[in-house]
This record gives sequence, C-alpha cells and structure tokens, in this order.
Amino acid sequence: MRVSSGRVRAWALGLWSGLALLYLFIPIGVIALYSFNDNQGRFNYTWQGFTLRHWGDPFSVEGLQSALTTSLSIAALATVLAVILGVGVALALVRHKIRGRSGVEGLVLLPLATPEVVLGAALLGYYLTLGLARGFVTILIAHVMFTLGYVVLTVRARLEGLDLHIEEAAMDLGANQWTTLRKVTLPLIAPGVLAAGLLAFAISLDDFVITNFTAGQTVTFPLFIYGAARQGVPPQVNVVATGLLLIVIALMFVNLAVQRRAGNRDAAAAMLAR
Repeated sequence: MRVSSGRVRAWALGLWSGLALLYLFIPIGVIALYSFNDNQGRFNYTWQGFTLRHWGDPFSVEGLQSALTTSLSIAALATVLAVILGVGVALALVRHKIRGRSGVEGLVLLPLATPEVVLGAALLGYYLTLGLARGFVTILIAHVMFTLGYVVLTVRARLEGLDLHIEEAAMDLGANQWTTLRKVTLPLIAPGVLAAGLLAFAISLDDFVITNFTAGQTVTFPLFIYGAARQGVPPQVNVVATGLLLIVIALMFVNLAVQRRAGNRDAAAAMLAR
C-alpha cells in the first residue's frame, strides 16, 4: 500500500511539474511560432501560413536594429559595472568585518524590494531635479542600480560556500592577500560571477518600467515593442526575440557546464588542502 501511494505521489508531482513548465513555456512557444507566420498585414495575431522570409531580413522594420543595439549596449555596460561593483561589495561583506554591515546589505538589497514603478518615478524626479537630460547615460545608471543587488546576492552565496582552507593554504605557501584573491579566490568564484553577469544582463535587457521613466528620447528594445504594439507587432520582433532566446539558452548551458567543472575542481582542491 505504501509503495502504491508513493508511486501516486511521484506521478502527481511529475504531472504537476509538467503542467507548470507547460504554462511557463507556452507564451515562449507562441512567440517562436509566430516568427514564421506569413502575415499579410500589420497584425501578427492570426496564423496565415508558414514562411522563412522574416528570418531572412529580421531588421527590415525601421528602428528595430537601433533599438536592439541600444538595449544590448546598455545591458553589456550595466553588467560589467554591476559585476565589478558587486564582486567588491560581496568580498567586503563576506571576507571582512566592516562597520554597519547590516546597513550596507540593506542599502544594496533595497532596490530589489522596491517596486519598479516607485524606483523609476524616484529616479525620474531625481534626474529632473539635477537637470540631467534623460537618455543613454541615465538608463545605464538606473540599470546598474537595480542589477547590483542581484550580483551581490549571487556572488556572496558563492563566497559563503567556498572553503576557507584553500585560501589559507595559499597564504601559508607565501601568497599575500592580493595574490590569493587574484589566483585563488577569483578563479574559484568565477562560475558565480558568470552566473551573476548573465542574470544582470538578462534583467537589464528585459527591463521596461524603469527604462520608460529614465529613457527620454532613447528607444530600447522593450520600449520599441511597446510602441509597435499599438499598431501591431511585426513578426520581425518575434524573430529577434526568438534569436535572443536561443542565445540565452546556449549561454545557460555553458554556465551549467562551467559550474559543474568548477564544482569538481573545488572538491579536488578541498581534499588537497586538508
């Protein structure tokens, strides 16, 4: 009786998980499917036939390439800055006893708990008070602000799971703190840094609410989609979105492979340190 009830629970759990995944991936599947839709007008809401012509020239819609380039540039710069700042903050919080540690953690994580509309409105008021012209730079500042917390959380988790004996062994062998950080700590937390960078890049590329408050005349990819939706989203948007999805999936698998290899290396290094 116990065996049969356990099988029923396992079957029910598997079914529930499958339904949850189906619910999550149906919209993504629709986006990919309609990138092949042979639409005859401005609207891409009804299936009218299969075609590959949209994939042959995905940037035929005016403004789409510029919007995508702007989004990728902002996301790349925001990721680099957030990772540099976030790794430093995470190292300070985990490896050093600093005054006001709780306050620093709260300030770093505050943007994560603040609703985006509140943060965007606050940034808009701040920029207007300073007289800053909204555009590329103001978007970049905002994106670094709300992606920094994700980087700190991810890297801090990696640091807290790192065996201190490895760093102590390096110092016992004559390495100073900078050499230990550069040749031991950073390589060991590299998978966490990579994961944090991918997360920050995806969040920055995806953001609409805060960007809408701070963009001014600058048009990013999400803002372009929002504007195009008023007249009918062209299928080229689906093509670009599907291409970005495939790139993200590939990077995700690369990150998983790097983390698995790093885990094996950490286990071997911990055994040697002991």
